[in-house]
Amino acid sequence: MRSDRAYLRARLRETFTWLGDRTDERHHAEISAWWRDPGLLSDIGSSLADLFRGRGVTAVLGVEARGFVLGPLVAVGLGAGFVEVRKEPSAASDSDRWIRRVTPPDYRDRNLTLGVRRDLITSADQVLLVDDWVDTGGQALGARRIVDEVGATWVGTAVIVDALENNAVRRELGVKSLLHHRDLP
Repeated sequence: MRSDRAYLRARLRETFTWLGDRTDERHHAEISAWWRDPGLLSDIGSSLADLFRGRGVTAVLGVEARGFVLGPLVAVGLGAGFVEVRKEPSAASDSDRWIRRVTPPDYRDRNLTLGVRRDLITSADQVLLVDDWVDTGGQALGARRIVDEVGATWVGTAVIVDALENNAVRRELGVKSLLHHRDLP
């Protein structure tokens, strides 16, 4: 394994592909190879953690589904806990309390309900969101609304690929990335 940032960026680009024709609405990024190589996966986790190292992160949020892959890697790297952000969550019982927020439109133009179990974040937490890709920022903004409601401190957003076009959203979310979408083939 190598933690060299230039090497990591090169490996991410060489294992990345687009599926479908760019004019087709089913055209999408294929990143599954990033998870297959244990050295690359480890380097991704530690490099995302490095983006916010020394910032006092106590809780790492990961949005279902790929945030569930990356979040624990980053949490371990930062010595923090991991908190799942569920899409369209449902309580297991009447006593199972959730904080839910509806997102602005996401990359598929959906408004999703995101939720976190209420007992997993406190006002003392310093919270970092981790995901593979940020496109519109809709899901990240929904997660931030949950963090704000609890009174915790939003530290930022660590992603592999930043595809945001809106700089105001990038600043609001404190986005730091390993790649920009322009870096991809």
